[in-house]
Amino acid sequence: MNINPNIFKAYDIRGIYQKDFDDDFAFSLGLAYVALRQSDSDVREKKMTIVVGADMRLSSPSLKKSLISGLTAAGANVVDIGICSTPTFYFAVANFGYDGGIMISASHNPAEWNGFKMVRAKAVPISGDTGMDFLKTKVLENDLRSVSNEGSVIERYNVLAEQVKHDLGFINLEKIKPLKIVADTANGMGGQYLEALFNYLPCELVKMNFALDGSFPAHEADPIKAENVADLERMVLAEQADLGLAVDGDGDRVFFVDNLGRVVDQAIIRGILAKIFLADKPGAKIGYDVRPGKITPDLIVKYGGQPMVTRVGHSLIKEQMLKEGVYFAGESSGHFFLNMEMGCFEVPMIVILKLLEEFSLSGQSVSAYIKPHQKYFASGEINSDVKDKDRIFKLLEEKYNDGNINKLDGITVTYIDWWFNVRASNTENKMRLNLEAITPEIMAAKRDEVLAIIKS
Repeated sequence: MNINPNIFKAYDIRGIYQKDFDDDFAFSLGLAYVALRQSDSDVREKKMTIVVGADMRLSSPSLKKSLISGLTAAGANVVDIGICSTPTFYFAVANFGYDGGIMISASHNPAEWNGFKMVRAKAVPISGDTGMDFLKTKVLENDLRSVSNEGSVIERYNVLAEQVKHDLGFINLEKIKPLKIVADTANGMGGQYLEALFNYLPCELVKMNFALDGSFPAHEADPIKAENVADLERMVLAEQADLGLAVDGDGDRVFFVDNLGRVVDQAIIRGILAKIFLADKPGAKIGYDVRPGKITPDLIVKYGGQPMVTRVGHSLIKEQMLKEGVYFAGESSGHFFLNMEMGCFEVPMIVILKLLEEFSLSGQSVSAYIKPHQKYFASGEINSDVKDKDRIFKLLEEKYNDGNINKLDGITVTYIDWWFNVRASNTENKMRLNLEAITPEIMAAKRDEVLAIIKS
């Protein structure tokens, strides 16, 4: 079995299929996962039931077959939920009270990639020090065992219908106007749940790249990159649509395009959603990651919430939400999380429904609605190659020691009229700068100033 140890990431397992890992690895992972869960007190004495889902990647069927063989060989029962988005996978684990699960997906990565996202009961994520290191050691050292009392497999392919029914309960359907929506799902899993959801809505859905295709023939399934939403922006204008939606490969991230064909800043979307969810739960804690987007805490405070800064990374955010009782959180990359009684995970359908209801009730176009919130000017994320990350962090701390410094995730420095965050990549010799200011002139000047230090 040929395994590249670097496939074990902070939040998941990911690499190039047949180069970094193969089907035998998937079998071993199934054995290791059961060993991990058997070390947990909640399932130590029981026969576990584990959910397995997969995206539309070309390698997913083969990997799923081997993974299920490994899980059952270790004695676990398996619920195969078929081809699904990652949020549908999380919903299945949490809503039906299963003991955990593994989703086969490489999210937005290119076609030759694949991987695994793993959770415990209630869809609690497994990351570095909460189990990933254990799995890595077990697999690489081949410290694995099967049992004579193998588990069984059942199929449950109706999960999406249950999820749509659940998520529709968060809005008043009668308040949504017959809006025209263009959606580009990049041949990924978002097309599956948007099609199911819009069957219940009075809206017209214009579909782009909805056919599930693991070769991603249209473009990369990563809407954070401008080139991947360019076609959607043009189509929104051509169709004179009210809104555009762009979804990533496994369907857990969503971006929004206004009626003028412009991507809406995620910090604004997150702030609007904070307002909406605070109406449901007044005074709640609302989370947002350390990357600049000051309009988010502005709106959280305005509508009576408690702003909670988080680190970057979906697993880390969920862990903090559960620990500190955060009700809703949004990440700059397009992840939106809700902490419900059943579990805490991404809820793109609920977010889309809430925004459609909000925009409908406003009586305004999306561009007019968001205009008052376009108060700040952002650099976007700028990546720089560096040789010595620690040295750069030290230089930044020395240079900006008169600012308000926070080291929750990298270094965040705040002044009255500008602020920035610099983080180090976990896997590359890169540093990521995000900077924001009250004017474009200050933003440009300070961006160049901080970049000069990073590149020194």
